[in-house]
Amino acid sequence: MTHRIPAAAALVAGSALALALTGCASPEAPAAEGLSIVATTTQVADFTQQIAGDAAQVTSLIQPNQSSHSFDPTAADLAALATADVLVINGAGLEEWLENAVEASGFSGTTIDASSGVALREFDDDHAHDDDDHADDHAHDDHSHDDHAHDDHSHDDHAHDDHADDHAHDDDDHSDEHDHAHEGDDPHIWTSVGNAIAMVEAIAAGLADVDAESAEAFDANAQAYIAQLEALDAWIIENIEQIDPSERLLVTNHEAFGYFVDAYDVTYVGAVIPSFDDNAEVSAADIDALVSAIRSSGATAVFSETTLSPAAAETIAAEARVDVFSGSDGLYGDSLGPVGSTGETYIGSMIHNVTVLVQAWGGSVTPVPAELSQ
Repeated sequence: MTHRIPAAAALVAGSALALALTGCASPEAPAAEGLSIVATTTQVADFTQQIAGDAAQVTSLIQPNQSSHSFDPTAADLAALATADVLVINGAGLEEWLENAVEASGFSGTTIDASSGVALREFDDDHAHDDDDHADDHAHDDHSHDDHAHDDHSHDDHAHDDHADDHAHDDDDHSDEHDHAHEGDDPHIWTSVGNAIAMVEAIAAGLADVDAESAEAFDANAQAYIAQLEALDAWIIENIEQIDPSERLLVTNHEAFGYFVDAYDVTYVGAVIPSFDDNAEVSAADIDALVSAIRSSGATAVFSETTLSPAAAETIAAEARVDVFSGSDGLYGDSLGPVGSTGETYIGSMIHNVTVLVQAWGGSVTPVPAELSQ
C-alpha cells in the first residue's frame, strides 16, 4: 500500500542559495557528456529520454510515486537545475513551484514546454455526476476509431476540437511566463495518448532547436516512439471498446483523468478530492455527494492512485459498498512507478491502468502488442 509523500521543507529562494548550489555536486547529476537535461515530471522525463537517447542525460525532479502538486525541490534538485542546459516541463500550470525553483537555482538554459501542442480542458465547478452532463465531453468525434491513425503526427490530430476554441495555444501563449495556463485548466495532459504524442513532438522540436547537430537523431527517435504510442492507443481503444459504455464508470482519488475520459469514452462519476490538486481539502458534503453519485451511477469500484494514501478512497468505497483498487492495483496518475514496477515507463503505466480498469469492469484484456513489451 502506498501513501502520500509528505511535502519537503519550504523552498528557500534567493541569489545566495542559488550561487551556493551551483557549486554543489548533485548525487544524481548527469555526466558532463551531451546535453544536460532536467525534466520536471516522471512522464516528461521518460518522453525526453526516449527522444534524446544517448545524446543527453535526463534527470527527473519529481520521483516515482511522488505527487506533482505537493512537490518541494531539494538542494540537489536545484543544483541539477543550476547546471542544466535544458529544462523540460509538463506545463499547463502543473508545476506551481517552478518559478521559485528556477529563480533559486539560477537556471539560465532553454525551457521546453511539452504542453505547447495540447488543447486544455477546463474544470467545471458545477461538475455533475450523471451521464447527461458528460454526454458532450464523451462524444470524442475526433477520436473516432475509423479516423484514429496519427499518420500526420500533427498536433491538431491530437487536440480535442471541442476545447480548441477556448484554449487555442499559439506562440504568444507559450512565452517564458507560460501565460496559457489559465486558472482552472486541467494540467494532467499525459493521460490521453494523443496528448502524449503531441508532447513528444513538442519536446523533439525543442531539443532540435537546442542541439541542431542531433536534430536528425532526435526526430528518428521521436518517430519510433510515436509509432509505439500509436500502437498503445489502438490497444487501449480495442480493450475499452469491449466494455459496454454504461459500464465504463470511473471514480478516482482526484480529478486527474479528464483527458483519458474524453479520449476513450469513459464516464467520470467523480473524485474523492473534487479538484485537479490532490492537496485540496475535502468537505463532508463532497464525500456525501460522491457516495450518492457512486450509488446512483451503478459504479462498482473506486480507483485509488499510487501517489496518494488510499484511506479516504477505502472509506468512501466502504460507505458506497463497492470495491476499491489501491496499492499495486491502483492507478498511475501524477507519477510513474519505481524501477521494476508495472508503471516504470509511460507505456507501462498506461497498460497497467487500462488492465486494472478493464478487468474491474468485467472484461479481459487482449495481449499487449510485441512492440510494447516492456
